[in-house]
Amino acid sequence: MRKLLIAGSLLLACTAAWSQPKTLSGFGETDAKQELQLESNFDGYLKAANIDSNLRIMSSHPHHVGSPGDKAVAEYIFNKFKSWGYDVQIETFYVLFPTPKERLLEMTGPVNFKASLAEPALKEDATSDQTREQLPTYNCFSADGDVTGELVFVNYGIPEDYERLERMGISVKGKIVIAKYGHSWRGIKPKVAQEHGAIGCIIYSDPRDDGYFEGDVYPKGAFKNEYGVQRGSVLDMPIYPGDPLTPGIGATKDAKRLDRKDAATLLKIPVLPISYHDAEPLLRALDGPVAPEEWRGALPITYHVGPGKTRVHLKLAFNWDLKPVNDVIAKLPGAEWPDEWVIRGNHHDGWVNGAGDPLSGQSAMLEEARAVAELHKTGWSPKRTIVYCAWDGEEPGLLGSTEWVETHAPELQRKAVVYINSDGNGRGYLGAGGSHALEPFMNEVARDVIDPETHISVAERKHARELISAADGNRLKKDLFQKKTFSLGALGSGSDYSPFLQHLGIPSFDLGYGGEDPGGEYHSIYDSYDDYRRFKDPSFQYGVALAQTAGRTTLRIADAPLLPFDFRALAKTIDEYAADLMTQLDNLRETTALKDQLIKAGDYGYATDTALHLQPPPAHDLVPYLNFSPLQNALNRLDHAATHLADTLARMHLTGSKEQSVNEALYRAEQQLLSDNGLPRRPWYRHTIYAPGFYTGYGVKTLPGIREAIEQRNFAEAQQQIELDAAVITRFADYLASIVL
Repeated sequence: MRKLLIAGSLLLACTAAWSQPKTLSGFGETDAKQELQLESNFDGYLKAANIDSNLRIMSSHPHHVGSPGDKAVAEYIFNKFKSWGYDVQIETFYVLFPTPKERLLEMTGPVNFKASLAEPALKEDATSDQTREQLPTYNCFSADGDVTGELVFVNYGIPEDYERLERMGISVKGKIVIAKYGHSWRGIKPKVAQEHGAIGCIIYSDPRDDGYFEGDVYPKGAFKNEYGVQRGSVLDMPIYPGDPLTPGIGATKDAKRLDRKDAATLLKIPVLPISYHDAEPLLRALDGPVAPEEWRGALPITYHVGPGKTRVHLKLAFNWDLKPVNDVIAKLPGAEWPDEWVIRGNHHDGWVNGAGDPLSGQSAMLEEARAVAELHKTGWSPKRTIVYCAWDGEEPGLLGSTEWVETHAPELQRKAVVYINSDGNGRGYLGAGGSHALEPFMNEVARDVIDPETHISVAERKHARELISAADGNRLKKDLFQKKTFSLGALGSGSDYSPFLQHLGIPSFDLGYGGEDPGGEYHSIYDSYDDYRRFKDPSFQYGVALAQTAGRTTLRIADAPLLPFDFRALAKTIDEYAADLMTQLDNLRETTALKDQLIKAGDYGYATDTALHLQPPPAHDLVPYLNFSPLQNALNRLDHAATHLADTLARMHLTGSKEQSVNEALYRAEQQLLSDNGLPRRPWYRHTIYAPGFYTGYGVKTLPGIREAIEQRNFAEAQQQIELDAAVITRFADYLASIVL
């Protein structure tokens, strides 16, 4: 009851904070009233039943890249857009897409065991028996391989886990590792294993993270059952996404392609995902040290690390074929500025039936586009061109979006105002990440969308959840309680915004709802219409909420007389990132000193698991003091430029060619944050503020050149990156200062 009272009082306080008079950034008073009426009409056209129908039809068969089902879904989407009056085409690229022809995993000692590598059909799931159409369980872009070796359990298989193994005196060189899904993107696990000399990698979902430890499993509940397997790509996307054979250029039919052995994003070792049903006998057979407490899962065994008598044989072979990916591109021309594009996208390919990922988002986007078309029939036209994109090939590595962006890069850098992405969608809270110059704008959008469950705005609900999550007993962080806005998340990777934002510098959003469904079906045959209807969004009201949120975002940017960029928000955010970096460096210095003291005292486990007889770790060099003053000076300059620009635009009345030139300068501003040479050792990623982490995959690294150099203790490079980022931010500040001259 006390928790309910706290939640209620927080909700009331939050609602009061958000109950502000409605203003629309970029619109005058009269234009704002017209826009709000347009959005009210738009909401009236949205029907949950249509989202339901789209999802049921598109998820009725498996539709992975190159399959008949994939082509059928693309044609379904094409025909929908055509019937609504859009100028629509299918643009096809030809990409490397391996599929399995042989899969074998067996334990040869101390006992014999052969993994089933199969997900059984369930009577409660109507599409789970489509065996002939389904891709088997595998990791796309694994290497071919036939390897036998001792097995080692490596926890989540991330760099710090290997540091722990090293202190335990355990090497994985020449061995096969088994890692849990979680704590990083899956492709990081074999990448790090390969770097440490492993000859093969097995990945499984432990029930503690994704199974019966959390709740009832499918089909009784929504959590992963013992046979469920997470398929997925292990392409090294932190190097570059897209077709591995055509980095930086579109994979057209006649494109010049690399030899497969020269593709930097392809693994050299075989890797295979398995269920926890297949993982348990392997882990049960392991001996060696008992795993550290925080490594242990929820299987009914004692978790050991190995190695020892447990040996496994892993044999994988693939068909390395070029397959077509079919992007559906639909345009509604702008009436005033047709060469300014508002781009909205969601992918349509799935690993199997893909009801949740991605068709829940795709179905909502189709209904959004239909409602926009209905507005157009009434005589309204957007001022800017709206481009709807249904991407193919996202699952293997952002293939369809990346190849399209690389093919049309010069045109996109001239015309693209913003890219608005969504992916899978479910019941719960608004998730919003993106370019921080549009953070105040997104707060306004979220203020005007009503949550279907709580009937308050999705902004209020999101903020209330942040307050509850930040609670320490009955005390809250004062700054969060008083805050009247929410922050956009920074974008790493994992969906189709990446090539727009991080390669071309096009302002981007990633939007979706979720948080109230477990996601146990992820990338399995059980990601089905039946699962979605039961556990994710039974009434499809959150599909409507996504259409309302992304639809308002699209409509407002398409129609705003003055584009709603506020670079003060971006300047403040980058300043916070810089402060965090300086704190990180100080913490690293203190941690290194503490570890040195513990090593001298003989505590190689750093005060934990000392009974494991850990080995002394290698000594680290002292952490130096870096000179952050160039970055601090650049950020001060940016703050002044952003404030001056906002104040000047608030006073000016722009018309005609001046209005158009200012808008173009605003939407092209983020391109000034690109580095000419890209990030160290991965030049495809050019954005100096946001990038996926080299060892996190999906997870973002902000000010990535500096941050990752510090994490890798390459302090000379960190200083170089400080100076490079300072020069880029200074250039950006000078660009902003020139917009209204």
